[in-house]
Amino acid sequence: MATQPKLEIVLYDLANTKNVCFSPTVWRIRLILNYKQIPYKTIFLEFPDIEPTLKGLGIVPGESPTGEKLKYTVPAIHHVPTNTHIMDSTPIAKFLEATYPIPPLPLTSELGRTIELRARSVVGPTFRASVLPREINILSPRAQAYFRRTREAALGHKLEDLLAEEEESWRAVSDKIKEVGELMRTNAAEGPFVLGARPSYTDFFIAGSLQSARVVEEAVFERHMKYAGYKEIYEACLPYMAKNT
Repeated sequence: MATQPKLEIVLYDLANTKNVCFSPTVWRIRLILNYKQIPYKTIFLEFPDIEPTLKGLGIVPGESPTGEKLKYTVPAIHHVPTNTHIMDSTPIAKFLEATYPIPPLPLTSELGRTIELRARSVVGPTFRASVLPREINILSPRAQAYFRRTREAALGHKLEDLLAEEEESWRAVSDKIKEVGELMRTNAAEGPFVLGARPSYTDFFIAGSLQSARVVEEAVFERHMKYAGYKEIYEACLPYMAKNT
């Protein structure tokens, strides 16, 4: 009988009714864990349970560049061998790369930074209009109430009102989405990833966002996949998406 690998990581993820990972930020970390073949297990948390659970683990949120206290969020991890707890995708990614350097995963590059920055400003509005108001459909009733209350307070209007802006949001950025996709193909001659033959954190940033859209609403995912660049990176990352719970 094969020996089970020793557990290294406990990953705290966002619960939903499909019982698979759907948070784009958690997917970035899950992709790293899968790529590096780090043994881990997942604990799914409902939205209202994130703060009390992470507080109970002794995690203290940091501050934003403006000095504002950050909110409790997932992903969070427990590194079992050192009993270390970390919250937020960027510090977790840095920790995993430092602790498990093989195979190496470039966490940043000039091209990657450009793509991530432009994707946030260009693709972000389509996710806000298409994914955010539909996310509530895959949450439990308890999480739905929390999600609606907090998101509508931030938006200043009903979640469903975003759907009225959906087509206009897409029309406004369609050409720019295409431009970002072309940037993703800068090193296409060397391989399907942003930097060529091997993945980087930017690839996981892209693939995780697309997978999030796919879990929430397949049609939104398919709409993004029509643009060159996005499809190639997503499909290249599929081997690292097999473990999604």
